[in-house]
Amino acid sequence: MSSSSKKVIYAALIGNSLISITKFIAAFYSGSSAMLSEGIHSLVDTGNQVLLLHGLKKAKQPADKQFPFGYGKEIYFWSFVVAILIFAVGAGVSIYEGIHHIIAPTPMGDPTLSFWVLGLAFVFEGVAWFFALNEFTRSKGKWGYLEAVQRGKDPSMFVVLFEDSAAMLGLLIAFLGIAASYYTGNPLFDGIASVIIGLILAGTAIWLAYETKSLLIGESANPELVSDIRRIVSHYDTVESIHELLTMHMGPNFIIATLNVNFKDDLSTGQLEQTIANMDLQIKQKYPPVKRVFIEAHTISSSVTKTPQR
Repeated sequence: MSSSSKKVIYAALIGNSLISITKFIAAFYSGSSAMLSEGIHSLVDTGNQVLLLHGLKKAKQPADKQFPFGYGKEIYFWSFVVAILIFAVGAGVSIYEGIHHIIAPTPMGDPTLSFWVLGLAFVFEGVAWFFALNEFTRSKGKWGYLEAVQRGKDPSMFVVLFEDSAAMLGLLIAFLGIAASYYTGNPLFDGIASVIIGLILAGTAIWLAYETKSLLIGESANPELVSDIRRIVSHYDTVESIHELLTMHMGPNFIIATLNVNFKDDLSTGQLEQTIANMDLQIKQKYPPVKRVFIEAHTISSSVTKTPQR
């Protein structure tokens, strides 16, 4: 997880750092609101990549007494923070700047530098986007792209892809807005472009927040994995039925599985212990991300408080 994620994040970090500087320089010389919004966008993206790298580093910390299941959810938290920053800073400032430019338009200077910067930025963003898309395509497997985002447990991968996609779309909007303002002599188009860029960022942020929220709260493993665990346990001839099977992601590669199993009544204590040990080993061998397996023998008292899962 972290190796491919770090490659994508580092590529985006380097690109956005260089691009943000050139955008601010172009915005200063042209007086373009859209270009200023793009500079803020790239600056926010640069900060976001730093936060994602921080989240990946924190997530690798070993478990301790205070956090016995480790720090895997750190990456979920920082991904959610990234979504909030995109919305509050990127979208908020871009929309504000655009509205201000619409209310009090100012003549635009020579946009030649802006066009060069936007063109180079599109190339750099395109390379970073292509790299992120390749990594995401490789990791998504047989799932479709939208399904992979919904099912994916490593948000750092699709956060960068979303950011780069929004960045490329924003560059096109900025180019059209600056060109329309310059060739028509009406600075209103530049302000409108800035507002549209802000709305694109707001939409991206809301989607990212929605996708990372469930992971942060405690999302279950994918249905295929849950079904396979059920199949593995049910295959044992010492098992009568499975009353409850619960899973939760503590990180992209850390799953907890808890089972309430109805074993046959004629099992000795030794047979029961050996069966549970075999189940634990088989599940972990087939699914390495399942780090903890808790198997509870179903009793009459537990059936009073638990509803059997069918």
